[in-house]
Amino acid sequence: MPGNIVAHSPASSGLYIGSPSLCILPNGDYLASHDLFGPQSNEFVKPNSRIYRSTDKGKTWTQIAEINGQFWSKLYVHRNGLYFFGTDKHHGNTIIRQSTDNGVTWTNPTDGENGLLLAGEYHCAPVPFLEHNGRLWRAMEDAMGPIKQWGKRYGAFMLSMPLDADPMKAASWTSSNVLRHDSTYLNNGFGGWIEGNAVLSPEGEMLDILRVDHKKSLDEKAAFVRISPDGKTAAFDVNTGFVPFPGGSKKFTIRYDPKSKLYWTLTNYIPQEFKQANAGKNPASLRNTQALCSSSDLKIWNLRQVVLQHPDVVKHGFQYVDWLFDGNDIILLSRTAYDDGLGGAHNNHDANFLTFHRIKKFRKKPVGGL
Repeated sequence: MPGNIVAHSPASSGLYIGSPSLCILPNGDYLASHDLFGPQSNEFVKPNSRIYRSTDKGKTWTQIAEINGQFWSKLYVHRNGLYFFGTDKHHGNTIIRQSTDNGVTWTNPTDGENGLLLAGEYHCAPVPFLEHNGRLWRAMEDAMGPIKQWGKRYGAFMLSMPLDADPMKAASWTSSNVLRHDSTYLNNGFGGWIEGNAVLSPEGEMLDILRVDHKKSLDEKAAFVRISPDGKTAAFDVNTGFVPFPGGSKKFTIRYDPKSKLYWTLTNYIPQEFKQANAGKNPASLRNTQALCSSSDLKIWNLRQVVLQHPDVVKHGFQYVDWLFDGNDIILLSRTAYDDGLGGAHNNHDANFLTFHRIKKFRKKPVGGL
């Protein structure tokens, strides 16, 4: 089993591990979180998320909290306050909770003054918050499109707020317009866009860079949605907005590193040998490789290291990675489907482990080709 095990949920439980999230507290402790999805999870009514703490840099972990009514959520430290941002269920309200005791207890979202940010049907993932130009930015998806199918129901938008505003108040946040699904994109092959990243372009423009569902091609892409400086307008150019991106059909996270002056991502890149062996498959189903890549311009990506890999693509996966810079290292959490002596994972998607990993001296990894 690669890495350090944070949590395990056997496939027989009907509870699968989702939405890995990671943060570093001001005191240096690490916090990890995940939610539970699957047939026994109550994910469509009131799902559970669990919080874990490590005081030894990720070697060992202890569960410190369980929250009922939290899903698809991201731990984040803002101005020394600890927050947990996501939805209250699968396609639920957008909510945020605060903890004042390093993650042991959490507020309960009740109304627009206390953690209920958007009422309705929303979708998201543990993607980054980004500070820029006096504002805090966070990509989201509206799940209220007219066609109630996965992919087609999702519209991309951006939330932002002034850095000195109270994240717990709905009035602090500004929403952009929502960009709806358009089935004609990608020569009528566009399945949807989700799990966007707030990223500042080399030119200083705010972008929402989204995972793209394109079942017809193993040559994966991301969508680059442009956001106005005030956060109110989202725009997409179908002629230039789809950009080749390794692993772009699965959830990925992009962060900029000022020291190396490069963008970095951990992604379910599909190596050539797996493309050949799985020709004709939906690229979103291939999750057996997790790779570290870098780019100077967000357009051309270089492979730096295959971090995690298993030869079996059916019941093994390293996916939904959330990661952070930690000095000269990258620390990461993976939603991992792997052998456990109990029959393994239900499939590569329905993970039975949450695992922690460290990439040491990541900036010194050699540049390779994709």
